[in-house]
Amino acid sequence: MFEATMEKTGLNSKNKLTTFFVVIFIAFPIVFTVTIKLRNSSFKILEGYSENKVLESGEIAQKNITFELLNEKLNVTNNGSRRVQNVTHENSDGGIQRVTDPIEGRTTDRKIVASEEGHKNASLTSSTNDSSSILIHNEKDKLLDGLLVSGFDEASCISRVQSHSFRKASLHKPARYLISKLRDYEELHGKCGPYSRAYKRNVKHLQSKKNIGAAMCKYIVWDPSNGLGNQMISIVSSFLYAILTERVLLVRFGADMNGLFCEPFLNSTWELPKNTPFWNERRVETYQTMLKKDKANNISKEALPSTLFLNLQHTIDDPEKLFHCDYNQDLLRHIPLLILQSDQYFVPSLFMNPSFNLEINKMFPEKDTIFHHLSRYLFHPSNEAWGLISRFYQTYLAEADEKIGLQIRVFSPNTTPKQAIMDLVLNCTISNNLLPELDTKNPASSYTRNKTLNAVLVASLYPEYGESLRAMYLNKPSISGELIGVYQPSHEEKQKFHDNMHNMKAWTEIYLLSLSDVLVTTSLSTFGYVAQGLGGLKPWLLYKLISNDTHFPACERDFSFEPCNHIPPKHYCNGKTIKDYASSFPFLKGCIDYSIGVKLVNDSAT
Repeated sequence: MFEATMEKTGLNSKNKLTTFFVVIFIAFPIVFTVTIKLRNSSFKILEGYSENKVLESGEIAQKNITFELLNEKLNVTNNGSRRVQNVTHENSDGGIQRVTDPIEGRTTDRKIVASEEGHKNASLTSSTNDSSSILIHNEKDKLLDGLLVSGFDEASCISRVQSHSFRKASLHKPARYLISKLRDYEELHGKCGPYSRAYKRNVKHLQSKKNIGAAMCKYIVWDPSNGLGNQMISIVSSFLYAILTERVLLVRFGADMNGLFCEPFLNSTWELPKNTPFWNERRVETYQTMLKKDKANNISKEALPSTLFLNLQHTIDDPEKLFHCDYNQDLLRHIPLLILQSDQYFVPSLFMNPSFNLEINKMFPEKDTIFHHLSRYLFHPSNEAWGLISRFYQTYLAEADEKIGLQIRVFSPNTTPKQAIMDLVLNCTISNNLLPELDTKNPASSYTRNKTLNAVLVASLYPEYGESLRAMYLNKPSISGELIGVYQPSHEEKQKFHDNMHNMKAWTEIYLLSLSDVLVTTSLSTFGYVAQGLGGLKPWLLYKLISNDTHFPACERDFSFEPCNHIPPKHYCNGKTIKDYASSFPFLKGCIDYSIGVKLVNDSAT
């Protein structure tokens, strides 16, 4: 029937078919153009997704999400509000639109260029694009540009979700290779960490004192030494060593460390279970003993112990450990369990090893960001600590135009007068324009000239420094008219060891210092090292006073926010003395605050 009909109406059908193709030919470019315009306006938010890595198991690793919405760049201010920066919306008429920053109140001009349909679709697309972009931006900020992984129970660690809105976004982005290595480590930790089948099986083998080789998971048990600052810099060093040697890092936290940090690894713990047979292990061969045996008899791999105690802490005699040498690392590679004790930032020693050096260079193209990235990855304040940090910050620091962190460590309080310390602090801060001078000639006029409010956070065991600074700026105006608020969270009078509340206060102050815009710390203080590393801040280093003397200059700006390694290796692996680190090891330089120490720098010519 269909064929008969076609025969009767052949001519008409041909005409209709011709007409149909003509319509299609005309309409298709129009539809295509409209589709492209809609895609480039309403759905531009969907562009920019990139996949960092696909795991061997087929699971997709955390994606590094970037976005650009009509070239509008957003950032989050310290109180979590949205700020618009460098806005350049464009439309066809090339007009100029005035935009007011919702936080700072400044009005700026921006060029407007949009598509022909832009005016019609603006109300439809802007709200959708804007809300979606903020969600993606906030997620990217929360995960610190891919450094962290999602999936944690947010209520169990509020700081992991909120902390990014309390500090400026880091100018230093983690390398994709570092992110890949962290994802690899997380997978290993989940497989071999406490309470896993592999962990239980490995503990039984280790108890038998037998070294069964490569089939086992390998571990580093970090053992605490000295104060909180020393412990944190040595934990970061141990974690990097664990990544480089494919070991699982477990930390032996005592009661004094309870409740300070959130768990850093998803669906696992980094704490060594207290019922492990290695919690208080005393009958363990030491690294030094193993080296002596090897020197005497060239020890075989089969004769190596299954567990070894490795002491890298600062001691009176500081014997050369040659930890950085390939041969010794090859021996350690075959030992399943290392119990490592250190109070030092021994990352420079790892950098001196040729094999480790290659990996470190790939993970950290910016050499002076190692502690910055790894400390932000590992150390998230617990909910209790975060409550103290966030409440103090919101009450005293959030509204300040500039935050100056001031950490004052007194190494010899019995021989160093407090006034000598105060003079040192003022010489440093005022001569370098970190704090304003007092206006002693016009005590009233300065109050009306400047509405800038700066907050000074003082971290010290002693209350006198905060009180003196506060009284100074209350009794007289500054010559610039700036208003200076001085706040000191605590003053414990003396450093306390094995005290949980003391450590909680110390951790709170370290973190608050890391939120500063400008940081002044005391030379040789690991407390200050942690704060500068977390915040990515190159501090002004106060000269270390030990008596009633003066020093000029009172402080000096550091060239790197990496911690200083106070006891680096003294000899090359062939036994010769190292006289100049920089000439033999690019990117290592002597520390400003400790002449025999070394630290990593980003530019070998620095």
